[in-house]
Amino acid sequence: MVKPLPVLDDLSRPYWEAARKGTLLLQRCATCGRHQFYPRPFCLSCAGSDLEWVEATGSGTLHTFAVVHRTADPAFADDVPYVFAVVELSEGPRLTVNVVDTPSESLRCDMRIRIIFADVGDDAAIPNARGDA
Repeated sequence: MVKPLPVLDDLSRPYWEAARKGTLLLQRCATCGRHQFYPRPFCLSCAGSDLEWVEATGSGTLHTFAVVHRTADPAFADDVPYVFAVVELSEGPRLTVNVVDTPSESLRCDMRIRIIFADVGDDAAIPNARGDA
């Protein structure tokens, strides 16, 4: 089975192109200064349309996680067990990612996390996270 790959459109293209280079971008509203993710044509905070792409620190905290032992999607069957998590970035937005290179027994909510990128073929990369001890 082939895993799904990111679909680039005009709104998300800067994010995915930066991801291929190992850089995490977020949208920031030039009007109110809030960061947001996922890409949208307007600011969720003030509804402004003056959004810019900025490089994120790539650090944050583990908000919540689950160790997946059985997946409903056959494309991910060879990956179990894996850790599916929500990471709260230092800039505020939350990302859903897999936690890699970190034993699941050592994970705890509020631990420091670093975003890393995994090449997934076809010139695509997706964000993952690892414990940032």
